[in-house]
Amino acid sequence: MRSFVGLPLPDAALDALEHVQEGLTAGRHVPPENMHLTLAFLDDQPETVLQALHQALAEISAPPLMLTFSGLDTYGGKLPRVLAAEVQKTPELARLRDRVRAACRSAGIELSRERFRPHVTLGRFPRHLEPGQVEKVARYLAEAAGFRLQCEVESFALYQSTLAPEGARYDVLAEYPLEG
Repeated sequence: MRSFVGLPLPDAALDALEHVQEGLTAGRHVPPENMHLTLAFLDDQPETVLQALHQALAEISAPPLMLTFSGLDTYGGKLPRVLAAEVQKTPELARLRDRVRAACRSAGIELSRERFRPHVTLGRFPRHLEPGQVEKVARYLAEAAGFRLQCEVESFALYQSTLAPEGARYDVLAEYPLEG
């Protein structure tokens, strides 16, 4: 089962992020129900491994997190593939991510080594943008440069990711409170 661990966002934050998307005329908007901050991408895992992971994740104790969004950026180089809202990397967020990754390893999941660049994906672009689309994205980024948002996150979740031609669908398999 294709899965990941992430932070679901409160409704007020989803509303604000959806409002930011309104100015984006290139690519495909990520629906608000799919917006999250990924802590660990697990790829395809057997259900038995996910059950072991569930047990390990349930043992994590951490306080609620304050997320600070600060600006937008694109990923993918000269031809952007993704538009994202950047999230400040705090020690508390990094500590939770480290605990989640340790739980994954204890469940037997090998994770790729990657630099943690916390963000929430807002849009996806086709492999080949039409002429003028890159400039539209650049103008949009300039107009939205002052985007700021703060929200408190009170849980993290284990998600299933189902791929479809119209885009991925994410379903929460288990949710874990941040209250410690």
